[in-house]
Amino acid sequence: MKNIRSLTPEELDGVFKLIGKDWMLITAKGKNEKGEEIVNTMTASWGGLGVLWHRPVAFCFVRPQRYTYALTEQAERFSLTFFEEKYREALRLCGTKSGRDLDKFKAAGLIPEEIDGVPTIKQARLTLLCRKPYADTLKESGFLDEALLKNYTAGDYHRVYVVEIEQILESEEV
Repeated sequence: MKNIRSLTPEELDGVFKLIGKDWMLITAKGKNEKGEEIVNTMTASWGGLGVLWHRPVAFCFVRPQRYTYALTEQAERFSLTFFEEKYREALRLCGTKSGRDLDKFKAAGLIPEEIDGVPTIKQARLTLLCRKPYADTLKESGFLDEALLKNYTAGDYHRVYVVEIEQILESEEV
């Protein structure tokens, strides 16, 4: 059983550890190539939290070849979720296997659920329910530090999503 409490953006700390070290899952819902509604998740360790347009926001990055990419493109809302260390292997699987090839939730032992119509994951210790007001693709011409282009030898520039944080939910085991 878990107790869940709502947090304000100001109550979050350790953002660099939260995203860069702990990782997060981006979970979105949309239709696959066959027109079937699906939910998929992927591990991400690039992103941030802050304030933009006078709103609490998160930003995350998805490469175009990722299966979740088509879903984040379709979805108006998706979730960013964070986990305790005991889920590290599940997050590793979600970052190395494709939802095209297997049911990542089942393989990772994660339970998908919806909160207010947004797909998320039951075991998350922290859930950000997000709405997508802005997206753009990184461009070679925008890189002022050309050394960073080594991350894009295939020319597969990330899509950046700036998402408004609509709700922050924190879970704790009881």
